[in-house]
Amino acid sequence: MNHETESLPMFFIAGISVRTINKDGQANNDIGGLWQTFTQGNMADKLEDKEGNEIYCVYTDYESDHNDYYTAILGCKVSSIEYLPEGFTGKAVPAGKYAVFTPQGKFPASIAATWQYIWQADINRTYTADFDVYDTAGKNFEDIESKVYVAID
Repeated sequence: MNHETESLPMFFIAGISVRTINKDGQANNDIGGLWQTFTQGNMADKLEDKEGNEIYCVYTDYESDHNDYYTAILGCKVSSIEYLPEGFTGKAVPAGKYAVFTPQGKFPASIAATWQYIWQADINRTYTADFDVYDTAGKNFEDIESKVYVAID
């Protein structure tokens, strides 16, 4: 699977979060639950400092690597995390170099396949913060376009 490399500045994310692990499909269930809560609760509309209309899922606070516990935050890019609505988590995604993958096919299977590839690939990951960006504007669920950013050395 081909990828590009991008250097990105630090940015803030705000959303709802869960501590999870990839083992036995736990993350799939937990993150699916975040999606359901986020979309049904119109959570993006509660963020006043939102920048853009994309939805982000940030994977951070890794205990070690992708085989151990980490925090997933589903939300939006915001200009500040100083004042967040109750129940929201804010995080600064560090500046750095990222390998950028463009999933192909129908969502959400395309994202799952991309992460399966990343977990098995020989990529020099930093495990600081990785994230997916979803363009959901005017699209059917299966047609959501996404990119996967993996922090690298």
